Amino acid sequence: MDFTEIMLTVDVRYADTVSDIACMAARGGIYVEDYSHLEQEAHDIAHIDLIDEELLRKDRSKAIVHLYISPEDNPAEAVTYLRERLTAQHIPFEMDRAICRNEDWENNWKAFFKPMPIGERLFIRPVWVDDYDAQNRTVLHIEPGVSFGSGTHETTRLCLQAIEKHMDGCRSFLDVGCGSGILSVAALLLGAECAEAVDIDPLAVKMARLNGELNGFTAPQYTVLEGNLTDKVHGTYDIVAANIVADAILLLSKDIKQFLKPGALYITSGIIDLREQEILDAFDALGFEVLERYEEHGWLCFVTRES
Repeated sequence: MDFTEIMLTVDVRYADTVSDIACMAARGGIYVEDYSHLEQEAHDIAHIDLIDEELLRKDRSKAIVHLYISPEDNPAEAVTYLRERLTAQHIPFEMDRAICRNEDWENNWKAFFKPMPIGERLFIRPVWVDDYDAQNRTVLHIEPGVSFGSGTHETTRLCLQAIEKHMDGCRSFLDVGCGSGILSVAALLLGAECAEAVDIDPLAVKMARLNGELNGFTAPQYTVLEGNLTDKVHGTYDIVAANIVADAILLLSKDIKQFLKPGALYITSGIIDLREQEILDAFDALGFEVLERYEEHGWLCFVTRES
């Protein structure tokens, strides 16, 4: 089946940040069109002074980041992930797609999203699959729609594994940047008495509530808020989890302590390995001790506690 090409047009000053975010969504690869230093790079790299007129007419103020998403990686999820993360970073962008029609790339990936075990206790079941063997695991019924968080992406799997390991004694759970709500619903299935989830995207909020209902959880046991990071959140929690990009984690971490109970865990995922030291330095400066580190295919998840 065809790949989906996603093209993000941004101001050239955001090219590096957008490239980092794009790498998190595209195992099929990315490339960046950036003509801001065309003449200098042509001279330094290609050792030429004569440049095609069409290249000279390119907009020097814009960069275009191209991503290639295979159907089994859920192009719809990648699109939503990019839109949510760029919006959270306050980066203006234009997004275009090619190859598949909208109705195709929103649904074709479902053929590749199969029921799957995660960690030691969870079993993720897409709602459109009726024939499955849960292997005596706790079943999490999921309809991701176009929201991020189906369990197929490494960042989500790592976070679910970390959450599962530390659920003993967890009564209250907060999911920041919840997407489909998969982390907070999992926490409830694994024993949390109550959970709260928050996302800036109203569609994600709708899907998180739906997924709560699919698994038997509604307010007040399961509350989903529309807000930017923690601006609508109140109270303190035994575990706070955030499966978002590195820059958003850096911003969130500055104020997250007010939402942590004594001894609470702060679990962060969605971090590409190139940003690891920056994240670790921030944790250290903010007084967080890293208890565990999870890694898969260049993606990182950290379990931390206030030191």
